[in-house]
Amino acid sequence: MKLVDDMEYLETGDEEPKSRGVGGQIVKVILILLVFTVVAWFGLNFLTKLLDERNKSAEEITYTQEDMDELEARLNEEAILKADEAARLARQEVLSDIKGSLEEGNTYVETLRPLYPDDIVIVSSGSFYFLPIRDDLKKNGFTEDNLVISEDGIYSYTDGEKTITHKGIDVSKFQGDKIEWDKVAADGVEFAILRAGLRGYGSGKLVEDETFKDNAKKAAAAGIHVGAYFFTQAVNEDEVKEEAQMLFDLLEGCDITAPVVVDVEKINDDTARMNKLTPTERTDLVIKFCEMIENAGYQPMIYHNMEMSLIMLELDRLEQYDKWFAYYNPNFYYPYEYKVWQYSEKGKVDGIKEPVDLNISFEEIW
Repeated sequence: MKLVDDMEYLETGDEEPKSRGVGGQIVKVILILLVFTVVAWFGLNFLTKLLDERNKSAEEITYTQEDMDELEARLNEEAILKADEAARLARQEVLSDIKGSLEEGNTYVETLRPLYPDDIVIVSSGSFYFLPIRDDLKKNGFTEDNLVISEDGIYSYTDGEKTITHKGIDVSKFQGDKIEWDKVAADGVEFAILRAGLRGYGSGKLVEDETFKDNAKKAAAAGIHVGAYFFTQAVNEDEVKEEAQMLFDLLEGCDITAPVVVDVEKINDDTARMNKLTPTERTDLVIKFCEMIENAGYQPMIYHNMEMSLIMLELDRLEQYDKWFAYYNPNFYYPYEYKVWQYSEKGKVDGIKEPVDLNISFEEIW
């Protein structure tokens, strides 16, 4: 039989007749393609139906209000936990900074100041004040990078290249009556602001500084620019006029080329008469004094410290007047404008045996 003959060829391993072999291969390929096509068709239909069912199921999923409330509560809980952790880390960092600052010997106020960069932190009468830095007040614009402190504690300020400040002192009878002004000038002092007089903070009595006239004469002769200040304790306009008249009488005949200053300070004594004034009342009297100084032909200036400036005066009403600022720390923490900086009350200057207040002026004030 033909079939037997074909099988014999296969069993012996001989080559199948070509006419029969090619046809068989074609048939096999066609069969394979048919099978693959059928499988692919059924598979594609199956996947399509599966995806349709899945999409249909997804469309049919709904959430109840209870589900939504539960989800919202879970998200809120997670947010609270994250916020609590962030707050804990921030609190830990702040406490670490406070601890480190106090361990270094800084005061409470020095420790607090870096934590409140938008406020001015001061202490007055045992209370802490956090006063927002005001945009409406003129700023001094000084930078600590330009502050130079010598080995003997003398301050100067540069514009980045050269020194622009002028060395000065202020003196009263507490520096004695034997100041050698030639030596003071040789030590680089360019200006001296001398106390002319004062009003007693308790008695209200007007008192002349007995060293003023002699110091004014000798300082000017040594080539030093001379200014004067009056320690006011006036509580009304009539007393301001009394103080001003006394001051002008003392200035008569003196070579005054530097400012004439209203020294307004808080006295740490409950009986101090000017302490009872309101900021508005005190500011009114300071303005009156400055107006009288200006009308007399002198250059007015106001001496104050941080407490007086920020709590006891209305600084915005005094913008037109030059300021002399007392602050004994080597930084520019106080942001507002001033022309003269009293930076030490324990300075040493040739020609003066007693400790003396040291100042720098950021521009010529004569």
